[in-house]
Amino acid sequence: MNLFFLIITLIILKRMVELVIAKRNERWMKSQGAMEFGKEHYRWIVLVHGLFFISYILEVLILHKPLSPVWPIVLALLLITQAARVWALKSLGMFWNTKIIVLPNAKVVRKGPYRYIKHPNYAIVAAEFLLIPLLFQAYVTAILFSILNAVILAVRIPAEEKALRSLTEYERVFADNSVITDDLERI
Repeated sequence: MNLFFLIITLIILKRMVELVIAKRNERWMKSQGAMEFGKEHYRWIVLVHGLFFISYILEVLILHKPLSPVWPIVLALLLITQAARVWALKSLGMFWNTKIIVLPNAKVVRKGPYRYIKHPNYAIVAAEFLLIPLLFQAYVTAILFSILNAVILAVRIPAEEKALRSLTEYERVFADNSVITDDLERI
């Protein structure tokens, strides 16, 4: 169980650091004239992410879930997702946020993982919702929260894309594969 507490503590601390960064980025973007979208569904995202950790901790502790027999593979995949998350966040820089905040007429980032897919951070979160619970065989949490995350993303991604299309050249940048250059910034 010591390994479980170490891993969950590190993951939660990392999330808290990300929230501090998101708040800093939000203040900067809004000071530049950025607008926020999707407030009505954001609270559901926060709720699902919070309940994910509660469910995971309770499932492991109450049901005495052991470390997975394939834990080295799961842990390696989880570490890869963490590196990919850092890559995605660094690629967006001050534009990264947990909320949908769009700066009108900002250039769309098409570098880092955004060179390959539109929403790498959402793919990473989906992977985490599987890998974190699978590390200690918390199958109920893995299945339940993967489904809840898919439902949230079915609302979130269209809302984010609509906001980006309304205030930036998002649609043109992602429609034209010849526009893949490192100097474009994604909101």
